[in-house]
Amino acid sequence: MRVIVQRCKNAQCIIENNVYSEIDFGYVLLVGFTKTDNIDNINKMIKKIINLRIFEDENGKMNLNIKQVNGSILSISQFTLYANPNDGNRPSFTDALEGSKSIVLYEKFNELLSLELPVKTGIFGAEMDINFTNNGPCTILLEY
Repeated sequence: MRVIVQRCKNAQCIIENNVYSEIDFGYVLLVGFTKTDNIDNINKMIKKIINLRIFEDENGKMNLNIKQVNGSILSISQFTLYANPNDGNRPSFTDALEGSKSIVLYEKFNELLSLELPVKTGIFGAEMDINFTNNGPCTILLEY
């Protein structure tokens, strides 16, 4: 399981030229799954995301987690996190979990994460435009 965490001032998911979902402040998460992922990976990832201290405290140090700053999450499915561009110029996606299995894990991830934080999503498999202001910028790759 791979998640790109992007600290943001605001974010929105646009589908077919309409705002489908949006948040004011928190994280944009790009979420991808591979063939060996399971509920254990999801639980570890959620714990890491909740406790990740990448928001600045009163001294300007990254010391606060998303709950401490009352942030929200925009979670976007992203199978291309498992792209392999090493053989040629067209990336291979054979390491990405197939869609019918990936959607189950993605929905479980969002369901469990929403027990802890406000979570908005896109539509799995849809063509989406993600607009956001990356705060910092601060972008972190997490993998379990």
